[in-house]
Amino acid sequence: MTAVTASRNPAEVEAAASVRPLPRARLDWRLRFAVLSLIWGFSFLLIKVGTDGYAPFQVTLGRLVFGTAVLAAAMAVKRARLPRGARTWGHLTVAAFLLNALPFSLFAYSELTIPSTLAGICNATSPLWGMALSLVALSEDRPTRVRVAGLGIGFLGVLTVLGAWQGFAGLDAGGVAMALLASLSYPIGWIYVRRTLAGSSYSNLSLTGAQLLLATLQLAVVTPLFTSLPTRFPLLPLLAVVALGALGTGIAVLIQYGLVAEVGPTTAQMVTYFIPVIATAAGVALLGESLSWSTPVGAVIVLAGAALTQVRRGA
Repeated sequence: MTAVTASRNPAEVEAAASVRPLPRARLDWRLRFAVLSLIWGFSFLLIKVGTDGYAPFQVTLGRLVFGTAVLAAAMAVKRARLPRGARTWGHLTVAAFLLNALPFSLFAYSELTIPSTLAGICNATSPLWGMALSLVALSEDRPTRVRVAGLGIGFLGVLTVLGAWQGFAGLDAGGVAMALLASLSYPIGWIYVRRTLAGSSYSNLSLTGAQLLLATLQLAVVTPLFTSLPTRFPLLPLLAVVALGALGTGIAVLIQYGLVAEVGPTTAQMVTYFIPVIATAAGVALLGESLSWSTPVGAVIVLAGAALTQVRRGA
């Protein structure tokens, strides 16, 4: 697989395995791993802060603009060119919608009504959705008892997080649904990319730069239709959007490339399991979000199930 995006699940990291080897970085890979975990873990806090001052579509558009700018700079340094061919651009348009425009927008809208901690935990369900979809869409990815058990355990964890025994009291159903739909969008997008763009002659950097550019154009069309220009530009939310785009959508992808090239996708994908922990800690410590016992317990169950769904036959 060749297109890579800024979202956060094992399928994405595994997809980046085809990235061309990069020169060995001076900074130890463990430190870069920690930095990547922090960047993606804090992304949900940045979304929450950004939506305090701007509409969700505006936050998403800003995120994509600054993320695309980072990738464009990287492409200029490496003299990488955008891909050619209408067919490739058509597939990238679909990938941009499923892997960037749609999930980024859904997470932004979901955090209008749910805590950033819950959004971060919902994001951790992507491997579970990916496992469920692979049973139907990827004939070569046969299930094992362990992986099927992981799927069941993971969704039991989701019910625990949401407090199913209390009738989901106190939760906004729409916000939770949007966060879970955003998490579902990632594996759908990666299955599409795997079937259409795998084996492309273009570099991951070129394809990702084009993908983010297309997602930016999609939001540039949609945003004016559903929002009006801000009458003021509050500084803190603006800085959050800049950081979300430049760090969480640009720099993070470049760090991910280096990790996959150096230590392989199996180790690199472990970052997925640190993200909800960091998102929860950030939301509670910096935003004062409440935390009941079911949230961390359910999150642990979700992560355990997600880890089991990634166990391959013979591993």
